[in-house]
Amino acid sequence: MFSVNTVIGQPGSFAKERLDESHEYKWPEGGLQYIPDWVYTSPEIYQREIRRIFHGPTWNFVALEAEIPNPGDFKRSYVGPTPVVVTRDSDGAVRVFENRCAHRGAEFCRTQRGNVKEFVCPYHQWSYDLQGNLQGVPFKRGVKGEGGGMPKDFRNEDHGLLKLDVSTLHGVVFASFSKDVEPIEQYLGPRILKDFEVVFKERRLRILGYYRNELPGNWKLYHENLKDPYHATLLHSFLVTFGLMVAGSKNGMIADATGRHGTLASAKPEDVAAAVGAVKGEMRAYREDFKLADGRFLQYVREFDSPWSVTMQTIWPNLIVQRELNTLGIRHIVPNGPHSMIMLWTMFGYETDDEEMVRHRLRQGNLMGPSGFLGLEDNEAIKFVQEGVRRSPSDRGVVKLGGDTQGSTNAVIDEAAIRGMYAYYRRTMGL
Repeated sequence: MFSVNTVIGQPGSFAKERLDESHEYKWPEGGLQYIPDWVYTSPEIYQREIRRIFHGPTWNFVALEAEIPNPGDFKRSYVGPTPVVVTRDSDGAVRVFENRCAHRGAEFCRTQRGNVKEFVCPYHQWSYDLQGNLQGVPFKRGVKGEGGGMPKDFRNEDHGLLKLDVSTLHGVVFASFSKDVEPIEQYLGPRILKDFEVVFKERRLRILGYYRNELPGNWKLYHENLKDPYHATLLHSFLVTFGLMVAGSKNGMIADATGRHGTLASAKPEDVAAAVGAVKGEMRAYREDFKLADGRFLQYVREFDSPWSVTMQTIWPNLIVQRELNTLGIRHIVPNGPHSMIMLWTMFGYETDDEEMVRHRLRQGNLMGPSGFLGLEDNEAIKFVQEGVRRSPSDRGVVKLGGDTQGSTNAVIDEAAIRGMYAYYRRTMGL
């Protein structure tokens, strides 16, 4: 099993402010071919994102059902920066409620996961059932008739935990603060749903382990990174040297109709050496001296009815579904102020895997995670961008590759999906 490694940021650093939305932010001239630095740095913009996106009409990933298989099982999670608890109640239903005691606001659930019959706040011992209903209040009627206690009209049913709407799809649990969000299949759309179902439909998951890390970058930069096929063949030495994704081979960036979701897809070339040789002059990341001590690392066992050997799905606003060769996982983005995000990684396989496949998935898992052969470079690049936009007197970035098109593209040297995401973002944010 993987173990938890690296350091998680403190939840106490999550900002919670009520700021005026009347301040006008004007997008630079040139439309979607420019991105203003203030979308990554402004505290006002960040607070508007929490209200309009994470607490608005969106479905936020919170858990995999495989993590809470039995009644009483629970997992701490987040919707945006807001702590929530995901439980399976005694009837087998999945519930999501705020991890905030209705009495004085204490974050009552302090354990990452486990099994309980009830939740008890450590501060004043208020207790809640698995559906988030208030069960007990100590000294509710005072002590021996000597006064104190709750008013006579106090009713437990009026003081339960804040409950979120819940939707599950093929074992993946989503939650929303909004009553107005569309059904989850409609929210994903047919283009995204297709590759989502390749990983999850009619498959029982086997959890292999977790990573957690704090990343000093704005949360949207992670979405941009996985809507950006351009960087993949330039930044990642491992990726290009061993032919996992090569400019000129079969690649695609598939966006949904709204522009908010996307799938970065690639097919491993049949002749890796020929594919790499044709373009390696353009790729400074290519390394002739890189060799693998264990050739099994790049073995690809075809197990899906899909033309792609790699799919990286960005599901707005907080979920990444990764399928790189035979390593499988999800990444849960937790925004932590304008300049930071917390990344929660869950690696998994399937219950039908034999032990050889489990070992293979664990071996290939070294591609990912905060210290993975690919994950480490993405983290560094995002950090460098955040340092640039927060310290420089310049005020915008350029996304002109591919012209002014938006959304899906078959070209690697194209930023159409990033432009499509920001078209949706601007509408949602009122910018």
